[in-house]
Amino acid sequence: MDLDWPGCRNVRDVGGLPTADGRTIRSGVLIRSDSLQYLTPEGVEAVRRSEVSRILDLRSDREVGEAPTPFTGTPIAVRQLLVDPADPEHGQPTIVAACTWMLDRRPALFAAAVKAIADESEGAVVVHCHGGKDRTGMVIALALSVAGVPREEIIADYFLTQSRMAAWLEEQLADEPDAAKHPEMIEFRDTRAESLVAILQHVDDVYGGPEAYLRHGGLTTADLDRLRHRLVQ
Repeated sequence: MDLDWPGCRNVRDVGGLPTADGRTIRSGVLIRSDSLQYLTPEGVEAVRRSEVSRILDLRSDREVGEAPTPFTGTPIAVRQLLVDPADPEHGQPTIVAACTWMLDRRPALFAAAVKAIADESEGAVVVHCHGGKDRTGMVIALALSVAGVPREEIIADYFLTQSRMAAWLEEQLADEPDAAKHPEMIEFRDTRAESLVAILQHVDDVYGGPEAYLRHGGLTTADLDRLRHRLVQ
């Protein structure tokens, strides 16, 4: 369900997604978004009205330093990097390669992000990066997989970002006069369903699936049960 947070282009509650056993994801517990740095004052008030209890900011130290959100440094904001600041730049040629590089290098950080969702006792958890697609998409996909949402539903939710962000991508391309840079911009800023398909297939092939990956990163059975209890209606 899309949310109206003025200033954000890509914010939605994942509540209502079906699980394989016929239940649904609760509304008002897990929200995915692009960066809250763009919120207008009206948008900030909309976040507060949404009963948000935790904001999980997945952006790098550089990103946060250059563009803090209205909630950066407040009690509800939690920084959760998905790479170590000491890690080199990924240098990967495709978005799939970049995402699987992150997953393989820092499973404990991805597990910590999912645990932060599970550990919040009430209210909504917002997960955001910059565009709300790849870093956010991986964390949301891992959480929804554990909750029992079918793979095709997870992919479809990820793909919604393409239409939400298409106008912004067009603006960015128009602002870049060097057309030689456009293919790389499209590679890393467009949202294609097949990207998440390939990323999750990598998790299946290398780790045995999302739950096994999160256990590899340090989550316990109790953590995973708590996540399911929090997310599933």
